[in-house]
Amino acid sequence: MTFAIGLGSVTRNSDKKIIEAWFPEPLLSAPKSLQERLQEMGYQGGNEVLELRSSALHTITQTMSAAGHEVTAQFAARGVAFDADLVLVVLATDVAPQSVAEAFLKLHLISHRLVRPHGTDLSGMFGLLHNIAWTNQGPIDLPDLPERRMAARLAGETLSVDCVDKFPKMADYVVPSGVRIADTARVRLGAHVGAGTTVMHEGFINFNAGTLGKGMIEGRISAGVVVGDGSDLGGGCSTMGTLSGGGDIIISVGENCLLGANAGVGIPLGDRCTVESGLYITAGTKVQMLDENRQPVETVKARDLAGKSDLLFRRNSTNGQVECLTNKSAVALNDELHANN
Repeated sequence: MTFAIGLGSVTRNSDKKIIEAWFPEPLLSAPKSLQERLQEMGYQGGNEVLELRSSALHTITQTMSAAGHEVTAQFAARGVAFDADLVLVVLATDVAPQSVAEAFLKLHLISHRLVRPHGTDLSGMFGLLHNIAWTNQGPIDLPDLPERRMAARLAGETLSVDCVDKFPKMADYVVPSGVRIADTARVRLGAHVGAGTTVMHEGFINFNAGTLGKGMIEGRISAGVVVGDGSDLGGGCSTMGTLSGGGDIIISVGENCLLGANAGVGIPLGDRCTVESGLYITAGTKVQMLDENRQPVETVKARDLAGKSDLLFRRNSTNGQVECLTNKSAVALNDELHANN
């Protein structure tokens, strides 16, 4: 059995190196019939990027059609017709990617919701990916940009650079079902956007991060952060990612939580937690625990409350002390607000 497989079209730079790849229908594992065909084509096992010719594409088209994977079959058939630059990426095991094509397949697996964030090994990916100019004429490797801009000008065309980054917009590659994204530039490929999620104009979702169900995202979901079903991230709020000083701690937000506007968390939150607007909690934040009568009990560090449910974090408006008490009015999000379909 294989871990994952994807037939994709690729873009190469002037040195003929692959700089990006699009996989319209990546698959977890491969049908037995396809594995047999791959062996007939000389596949020896392991993780490989196979550059396909027309005869091989014809074989894969027939095999995928028989297995019921019509999108992949049609893609292969049209690739032959248009003489497209296609590759078949076969991942026998889930190990750190060794090529750009492998890295892009893994990012697709997350955005297609085939695996959750942290569900596949992305170690070393940054060193593989190119800084690319993402333009109205497709991805262009930065060393090739001056020549491409000159060629466009002389042809009377406009070459518009949307951004320079290692990651493209997710929506240029994958648009998951049941979502609304107000500004697609703010959701990177490799984001996991759950059905029922709305990402408003100032919302942001990084790669290997995202939501597992419905939610209203008006704040920032940093790399590696996972947000549970029914949670609301208010305008300007943020979550501390592992690439931004969080160390080895994986920050997460549980189900039915509320991060107020301009709030932030640097600890994992359990379910039904609320952080009031403007309050940023880090692992070392000193928190005064209150009893049912809202009287001080003890002072702990926020890391001691990591993952615990039904908590309300607030700042005392008189003395500035961060306080925590049981969140008896657990947030119930507006169903109409979160309607996507």
